[in-house]
Amino acid sequence: MTTPPPLGVYVHWPYCARICPYCDFNVFRVRRPDEPATLARAILADLEAQAQLTGPRTLVSVFFGGGTPSLMDPAWAAQIVAKARQLWTPAPDLEVSLEANPTDAEADRFEAFAAAGVSRLSLGLQAMDDAALAFLGRNHDAATGIRAAKAAAKAFPRLSLDLIYARPGQTAGSWAEELRQAVDLGAEHLSPYQLTIEAGTAFDRAVQRGRFAAADPELGAVLYETTQAVLEAQGFTAYEVSNHARGAAARSRHNLVYWRGEDYVGAGPGAHGRITRGAVRHATVGESRPANYVARVAAHGTGFPALEALSPLEAAEERVLSGLRIEDGVPRAELAVLDLSPARTASLVELGLLADDPERLRATPAGRLVLDRLTAELLT
Repeated sequence: MTTPPPLGVYVHWPYCARICPYCDFNVFRVRRPDEPATLARAILADLEAQAQLTGPRTLVSVFFGGGTPSLMDPAWAAQIVAKARQLWTPAPDLEVSLEANPTDAEADRFEAFAAAGVSRLSLGLQAMDDAALAFLGRNHDAATGIRAAKAAAKAFPRLSLDLIYARPGQTAGSWAEELRQAVDLGAEHLSPYQLTIEAGTAFDRAVQRGRFAAADPELGAVLYETTQAVLEAQGFTAYEVSNHARGAAARSRHNLVYWRGEDYVGAGPGAHGRITRGAVRHATVGESRPANYVARVAAHGTGFPALEALSPLEAAEERVLSGLRIEDGVPRAELAVLDLSPARTASLVELGLLADDPERLRATPAGRLVLDRLTAELLT
């Protein structure tokens, strides 16, 4: 009998006090005072219904993302964690993560979230100076971010810091110094993301109006290489394109669920999920608007319209797109349906973009730098 794959749970909390100009996530402001509590109850009911679809599983991760889940009542987080532990068998090293913004009001609640079962905080620091934070539309300053990071390091066993680079006027030297400042805050995991201009965002409109220009790709590459060099010197390993950890234990268990092609339940407005049933991988996408999500859960049990079966080809392509992001890559046995051209893969090995590994399809550090191009070459 085949052992069912382990399971992660992703909870999308869509509410934000302010919507950042670079953000293209499924986010909303609260419209009615009772809306968040109603949504929390719907998420609990959705998890109940989805447990019937997954069957018994080992639960390895619960991740609260958003939006700004640190705005939710910690009591609701505690209820959701308890429900997930009840519905599935928790792994001994179950990781419960929560994304947070470093405002003082939220930092004061860190102890409550830790008591609710959160063991890993992902703090959206984003930058280490006030001018950059103002440009990014953040509602905190650098001093607040530093205080929040120090408070989080005391409250949670694991701390991850998010940063954004390739901002207008940024240089390799200033970025290197910013990275070192972040490391000094004591986090064992850093997630530096290159600023991308997503269609339909406020930054997209600003670029179209000529208010600022997106970073030159060549500068972006220099800043990416600076990231690798600085963090490697500080004892961090780049286990994924934008994620660096000090030791294997510090790696994000939930993100590894995605990148290793494991199953995860998605609950909350717009949340995505992947569930394997009868050896077939299925995709789920929750209703995007909170009111619609709540209504669907009330009427049908789950917050998504249907389980969408992925073809073997679609599932294999997903494995390439996610698996090449991590240094481990993907077992070639899982990609047989793709019928990858030996000549094409050999040429990519010769170019230094793929590792010369007969067992696993793995991108080299140079390949991860141009991952979009690399995956296009493999899948076209």
